[in-house]
Amino acid sequence: MEVLTVDYRKGNAAEQFSESLKNTGFAVLSHHPLNWVEIEAVYKEWFAFFNSIDRFNYPFDSKAQDGYIPPDLSETAKGHTHKDLKEFYHLYFPNGRYPSSISNKTKQLFDAMFNLAGELLTWIEDNLPQEIKAKLSCPLKQMLSMDRTLFRILHYPPLKGSEETGAIRSAAHEDINLITLLPAATEPGLQVMDMTGNWHDVNTDPETLVVNIGDMLQEASRGFYRSTTHRVINPQGSDARKPRLSMPMFVHPNAKVILSERYTAGSYLDERLRELGLLDEETVS
Repeated sequence: MEVLTVDYRKGNAAEQFSESLKNTGFAVLSHHPLNWVEIEAVYKEWFAFFNSIDRFNYPFDSKAQDGYIPPDLSETAKGHTHKDLKEFYHLYFPNGRYPSSISNKTKQLFDAMFNLAGELLTWIEDNLPQEIKAKLSCPLKQMLSMDRTLFRILHYPPLKGSEETGAIRSAAHEDINLITLLPAATEPGLQVMDMTGNWHDVNTDPETLVVNIGDMLQEASRGFYRSTTHRVINPQGSDARKPRLSMPMFVHPNAKVILSERYTAGSYLDERLRELGLLDEETVS
C-alpha cells in the first residue's frame, strides 16, 4: 500500500492526488499553498494553551459542539472500550467560542485551509467516473459549510507509563466528514490500514499536508472514494515522553445536503456523534 506524496505545483497533481485517495483513502501534499511558518506559530500558541489553566474556562458544550474536552472525557472510538489518550478543543467559525489567549493566526489558518479544501474537492470530483458524478446532489465544492466545518486542535500528552493496557493516542477509526485536511503533526504516529488489515505509516514530514476521505464522501461517491481506517499509535522509548499536537480540519457539508438515498449530511452526523458520546440524544442538527 502506497500513500502518494504529491507535489501540489505539478501539472498532474489533481490526477495523482485523486488516484492516491481512490487507492488508499489518503494522500499527502507537498509544496501546498499553506504557510508553514504560520502553522508552526499556531502550534506554539496551542501548546501553551493546553499547558495552562485557561483551557478549563471553555468546557465542552454538547449542544454547540465547541470547547475543551479533557482526557477523562475524551472519545472512545466506535468498537473500542478505552478512551483515547488525548485532549482537544473544538473550534467553529464564525460563531464558536475562541480562547482569548489565542491570536487571530488560528482563524487565518482556518480560512486558508477551508479555501484549499474547496479546490481539493474540485480535484476529487473532476476525477470521478461520469456515472457517479451524475448522482451527486450538487457539486462537491457547493456542499461546503464553513460554520459546520470543525477545526479540532488535538493535544496528546506525554505518556506516563500508567496508561490502561490497550489504550492508545487515537484508536482505529474512520472520519465522519467529506475530507480531512491535516497539516503535519508535531510528532509522527499516524498510520493507515490496508485492505488486508496491515498498518502502514503515513508520511508526515514537516511542511506536508495529509488529506483523507471521510464517511460522507464515501457515501456520496457510492464507495468510489473509500473512508479508510486510521489511528495514532503510542510512541516508544524516550519518545513516549514527547507530547504531540495536531490540528485536523474536518470539512463538512451543509446539514441539508443529500448524500445518498439513505442520508442527509445532518442525519449522518447526528448518528455518528451519538455513537461517540458527543451528542445528547435529544439534540438534532
